[in-house]
Amino acid sequence: MSSTSSQHDGTPIDRFLRLVDLVTPTSLRVAATLRLVDHMAAGAHTPQDLARATGTDAGALHRLVRHLTAVGVFEESAPGRFGPTELGLLLADDHPLQQRSWLALDQIIGRADLAFTQLLEAVKTGRPSYEALYGRPFWDDLSANPELGESFDALMATEEEAVDEGFIATYDWSGVRHVLDVGGAPGGLIQSIVRTLPGVRGTLLDLPSPADRARAKIAQRGLADRIDVIGGDFFDELPVTADLVLLSMVLLNWQDDEARRILKRCRDALEPGGTLILRERAEPSTDATTSTADLHFSLLDMRMLVFLGGRVRTTAEWSELAASAGLAITSLVTPITSPVVPFDFCLIEMTPVD
Repeated sequence: MSSTSSQHDGTPIDRFLRLVDLVTPTSLRVAATLRLVDHMAAGAHTPQDLARATGTDAGALHRLVRHLTAVGVFEESAPGRFGPTELGLLLADDHPLQQRSWLALDQIIGRADLAFTQLLEAVKTGRPSYEALYGRPFWDDLSANPELGESFDALMATEEEAVDEGFIATYDWSGVRHVLDVGGAPGGLIQSIVRTLPGVRGTLLDLPSPADRARAKIAQRGLADRIDVIGGDFFDELPVTADLVLLSMVLLNWQDDEARRILKRCRDALEPGGTLILRERAEPSTDATTSTADLHFSLLDMRMLVFLGGRVRTTAEWSELAASAGLAITSLVTPITSPVVPFDFCLIEMTPVD
């Protein structure tokens, strides 16, 4: 199919064609993988120069660049000379939003996005298609491939400091002495907590491979004396107890049965009077003027289905899940109720039900 009008034309058929287009998303991922914007910044502006820099076919690369010019990612400043637009600059490796790393096919999210080619099977079965494509589950793949694991840690650290500051400023830490961060690798949040709160010590638990990477980072930052790192499985009995157990962006990776098991393990690891805190994505807003929140929710939810078989939950779903694990929600903080909660996160406080 081909469009006969500008991509900015708002006719229904053109909007529809942009929705069904696989050419542009795939072309962007190839451009990110080949670092085309960085090569342009280094002086390669013709398809021939770019092909030499990337080890690709000049004719095929020209066609790729031409398409990305048509959609506004690149611009042709003179015949046969290309450079990034303001939009294209998002693909620079040093851009603070790190979009190149999110898209590159040799890094974990770009690699995982290819599992959407088998979305039909995921929708039919409710099971992730990542394992069907790559032969092992997402987390096993990360553990088996250190480069993928490192790329995942780096992406999770994007804008981490601002997110952590908002969380720490929101919660009342009085009386908290020991925080157990379950599934907490690469460890940025527990480091932020102990740096901000001198009287608090931390323990991080994650699978052995990510735990090893987190342990090294914590030692490099001089916090090994305040944060213990344990390699283990949060489906098993947790090896320590704490007065605050933290699950940050963990349960969205799992379907309800697995999430319930994790919650029960965390409940059992609470000291008397202790609290469980979840940091997760907030549910979509019902305000029609904030449709971007709905888009963020649905994009992440679909990735959880395809990558891991997990799901992003609404407030009602969190209440049901908590109750099934012997817990009750005692507090829910969202960007609507607290301006210091960043982006579209929410903080859910749970305590055991007697």
